[in-house]
Amino acid sequence: QFPFGRRLPCDIYWHGVSFHDNNIFSGQVNKFPGMMETVRKITLSRAMRTMQDLFPLEYNFYPRSWILPEELPLFVAEVRMMKDRNPSWKPTFIVKPDGGCQGDGIYLIKDPSDIRLTGSIQSRPAVVQEYICKPLLVDKLKFDIRLYVLLKSLEPLEIYIAKDGLSRFCTEPYQEPTLKNLHQVFMHLTNYSLNIHSGNFIHSASVNTGSKRTFSSILCRLSSRGADVKKLWSDIISLVIKTIIALTPELKVYYQSDIPAGKPGPTCFQILGFDILLMKNLKPILLEVNANPSMRIEHEQELSPGVFENVPSPVDEEVKVAVIRDTLRLVDPQKKKRKDTQDSFLRVVSAFCIMWSMKDKQHKHHSLKLSLKLKFYLKLGSCQSVEQAPEAGEELPEAALPSPCLKQVFPKYAKHFSYLRLVDRVAALFIRFLGVKGTTKLGPTGFRTFIRNCKLSNSNFSMAAVDILYIDITRRWNSMGIDHKESGMCLQAFVEAFFCLAQRKYKSLPLHDQVASLIELCECRLAALHGKRLV
Repeated sequence: QFPFGRRLPCDIYWHGVSFHDNNIFSGQVNKFPGMMETVRKITLSRAMRTMQDLFPLEYNFYPRSWILPEELPLFVAEVRMMKDRNPSWKPTFIVKPDGGCQGDGIYLIKDPSDIRLTGSIQSRPAVVQEYICKPLLVDKLKFDIRLYVLLKSLEPLEIYIAKDGLSRFCTEPYQEPTLKNLHQVFMHLTNYSLNIHSGNFIHSASVNTGSKRTFSSILCRLSSRGADVKKLWSDIISLVIKTIIALTPELKVYYQSDIPAGKPGPTCFQILGFDILLMKNLKPILLEVNANPSMRIEHEQELSPGVFENVPSPVDEEVKVAVIRDTLRLVDPQKKKRKDTQDSFLRVVSAFCIMWSMKDKQHKHHSLKLSLKLKFYLKLGSCQSVEQAPEAGEELPEAALPSPCLKQVFPKYAKHFSYLRLVDRVAALFIRFLGVKGTTKLGPTGFRTFIRNCKLSNSNFSMAAVDILYIDITRRWNSMGIDHKESGMCLQAFVEAFFCLAQRKYKSLPLHDQVASLIELCECRLAALHGKRLV
């Protein structure tokens, strides 16, 4: 542990909270630059809304959201309109502070007028979402799922999902929200950090009981009731991949800023915590993504007033140790080196065994001994010498490590999801015209160059109109207080401008086709320009 940083090179750097060390020039870091900012509730909601605009059916696993304070009038108007259309509609909404964690500052409301319009809403923005009133219950209790997802690489995109997760239970029997029970947090909020203070919280030595259980124990229970567990897992995998696809454009902008292409720097990976709620019909709903999921495998127990001790948590240990272990196995920098050594060893020894066996049948026993030693060597996956392997006739031991708990889902299922990566391609255009390495915002000159190189201006859309579009959108986004560190157009503002250009150029098409058509046009014209420059 190096509280003040480490200057000697390492294979793997494990940062505590976020990517923060710009003096790392090699190895791997367990955080992506900008991940904390990207998964904040407001940024996540904006990214998901962009994808919902393009692919409404594919992204219906994220609740309808409004951003406070700037969208408060819109929220009020839309709720009023929906109530006018359907007078029997009795919604509940949940308000979540943007930077909040562990349930801090979350509350439920029945009407937009119930939002706490204090000074804090200006200094502490929030997201308000439709509350899921009909969750799946187990033992009459509401619960959510914490799944661990490893983003192993951004380019190329590589995603793994842990085969097991945690189910975190409320500590009071669930009832649908009413004005009387809205404030009962132990009934409505599944946050472990809240419910642990309830007198009904149960620390269990079993993974199947208590207020925190393994997700696999819930799946077993659902399977015994006849539920289609395979379909549920498939839906969860789809949710995770689609969410990561929504986040990657923003992450790529941060990545090129902190680790510019062509300069020495580390590669990154990160364990994310996906919080998922199951509806009564087993449809998974994304609640939020946590950039720093807790990896504690113990809890505090009060022995006497003010005296605590740390007690092991079997549930946490079963799930989290496997996640950390397999993450290190996957990013192990020596893995490829060992694999190359093993492959060479396999070819040499196999050839040697065959030759020896053919040359003299008396050496058959020795050939078998070498083959068994080779199998043991490869099974262990380590660089131990063959002399340390068991002799022929001895029972081969179990592998040194348990079977992996992390399952690759991307690029394994890439062909089913690649069509969703439109905003990724827009982000690539944005990054191309940033100009100055290390920046995350596009200046007016860069935007004009983009328009000019892609030949998007004409007699109906002059360069003066281009400047007005840039100023209007950039000013509005900057007024939202997104990031005042540098001036210019952020990625989200560029995406909005790009959508405006697409709608202007391809008026008769749906938004998805408009955006896809403009992307292809820009990519084609830039490729032609690049070819001309090469000539």
